[in-house]
Amino acid sequence: MSGHSKWATTHRQKAIVDAKRGAIFTKFANLISIAAKQGGDPDSNPSLRSAIDRAREVSMPKDNIERAIKKGTGELGGDQIEELYYEGIGPAGIQTIVKCLTDNRNRSASTVRHAFTKNNGSFGSVMWNFDQAGVIMLSQEALDVEKINFDEFELELIDNGANDIVKDEEGLTIYTALSDFQKMQDYLQTRNLKVESAEIEYVAKEKLSLSAEDQVMCDKFLEELDDNEDVSNCFTNIAD
Repeated sequence: MSGHSKWATTHRQKAIVDAKRGAIFTKFANLISIAAKQGGDPDSNPSLRSAIDRAREVSMPKDNIERAIKKGTGELGGDQIEELYYEGIGPAGIQTIVKCLTDNRNRSASTVRHAFTKNNGSFGSVMWNFDQAGVIMLSQEALDVEKINFDEFELELIDNGANDIVKDEEGLTIYTALSDFQKMQDYLQTRNLKVESAEIEYVAKEKLSLSAEDQVMCDKFLEELDDNEDVSNCFTNIAD
């Protein structure tokens, strides 16, 4: 979750315990179904391919993946998955955008609102402080496998549309304009680099620094949202 710790969230999903596996599978099934609305062939639908890859990383069964694709393409009946967004102010005054993929908008609104109020927050308009961007993550392990020289690679990323590149011990996070998002993914594929995640996200224009005490409160709030099977992602203005 952006502003929380994308790397921590990724690791948490991969190391999910059996007790929460069903909820994680629901999240990825919804993600696959939404992506499949643009076409059920992962070879021609990069968003679907990325969603399937992520589902496989948490050991989601093949049958579940195939059902999710068919639901998205309309081959299966039942309630269709919707993409919904909720905005609000969370604990410590953090601006928060919650993305839900759900087959029940009333349930989603109720459970997300409850998470805000339970943590001294409330729904409200915050979208004005966010811009959409393509956000692509590459693990350090993937970079090491391909023996990437960062200085040279950084210039190549800029040439292929990177607006910002954040490097830390876990790897690289690359930000692009929406118009360059697919171009960047195509380039990384030509370099045989495994992408950890690639999503359109809301990135805060003005960010908020937190005290250690406030960070603990916000982490609790964001983890509660992360545990909600309808919540696909969450974006905040917490400073990295």
